[in-house]
Amino acid sequence: FGQPEITLGVIPGMGGSQRLTRFVGKSKAMDMCLTGRMMDAAEAERSGLVSRVVPAGELVEEALKAAAKIAAFSLPSVMMAKEAVNRAFETTLAEGLRFERRLFHSLFALDDQKEGMA
Repeated sequence: FGQPEITLGVIPGMGGSQRLTRFVGKSKAMDMCLTGRMMDAAEAERSGLVSRVVPAGELVEEALKAAAKIAAFSLPSVMMAKEAVNRAFETTLAEGLRFERRLFHSLFALDDQKEGMA
């Protein structure tokens, strides 16, 4: 994992510097963008760049387990959770909180919520 563009005389393009900073913080992003330093999987996990690291031989099995767990939940709830998290990177905290509140309240109109909280 890294931003090696500096070694080529350019900077990260396509939003690389912007997205990386939001994931790992300013100081780690500066380090990676200014030095071209690469990080291994363990550091990427500690930095929040990846959610978890598993051995290569267990990758498909672990991915299928995660997918099965997510698929067992209410589809509207999963979709809204994804939208709320994605929105956090696109807006202010205040607007994100308003958006989350609207989604949260809308889920109370669904049978999935009534079943889940019964």
